Amino acid sequence: MTQKNIILKREHKKPILWDAFFNATDTQKPLVIFCHGYKGFKDWGAWDLVAEAFAKANLFFVKFNFSHNGGTMDQPIDFPDLEAFAENNYSKELEDLDDLIKFLHSTSNPFQAEINPNKLIIIGHSRGGGIATIKASEDKRITQLITWASVSDFGRRTATSGELEQWKKDGVKYVLNGRTKQQMPHNYQFYEDFKANEARLNIEQAVKKLNIPHLIIHAKEDPSVKYSEAEDLHTWSPKSILFPIEKSDHVFGASHPWQDSTLPKPLKTVVQKSIEFIN
Repeated sequence: MTQKNIILKREHKKPILWDAFFNATDTQKPLVIFCHGYKGFKDWGAWDLVAEAFAKANLFFVKFNFSHNGGTMDQPIDFPDLEAFAENNYSKELEDLDDLIKFLHSTSNPFQAEINPNKLIIIGHSRGGGIATIKASEDKRITQLITWASVSDFGRRTATSGELEQWKKDGVKYVLNGRTKQQMPHNYQFYEDFKANEARLNIEQAVKKLNIPHLIIHAKEDPSVKYSEAEDLHTWSPKSILFPIEKSDHVFGASHPWQDSTLPKPLKTVVQKSIEFIN
């Protein structure tokens, strides 16, 4: 069963758009929540096929858009709301994930009978891997963590020497989205939020606190997030398994849009290894 574009409304906060993929059996299944990365969204590329594979393995798979990822309720693909994108930050993403977990475990969730409340697996891709890791270190409800091509340090990405003063002066800086050709705005609040919450947002410290099983999957030739970041996570994470993917990239052979009806081979391996790890 697939339910797409369900709206989680929140008081005084932007709503969250989410999808559920599962076998409708009224038996409780482990809940898997997938967090997309920077300039990402739940409907990117082959993520639907990924979700279907997890559902076939009798897992309750949820993917969602972070509330400030630049999508809207009506247009969840790509980035029609750049004002929201400009106001995103790591703290908001952690809050989004927390609100979604609370809702999925609550009686308000229409699929509550399908979910085992004692088995919660968080998967994060790229920047979403950092968010998933921090959340897993803080939240006792999370029983397993899986990171795909995850970053190991938010600090390296937030502040690059030489442009902080200009960013502060202008109040905004822009990053080109190579695929959509949009100039993606980041308001200076992003940096201010990072500095205000630097201790919490330290991925190394979060990983060292983990005492749950942790699977780290990373392509050895990832051009966006170097494989050495996966090695760092593995060194810091006491209960981690590092699984390298040979001859692949940051998105394991997928692209957007993905027209094929099957997963690219590297991503299929990522999914299989993740399902084996959960089981």
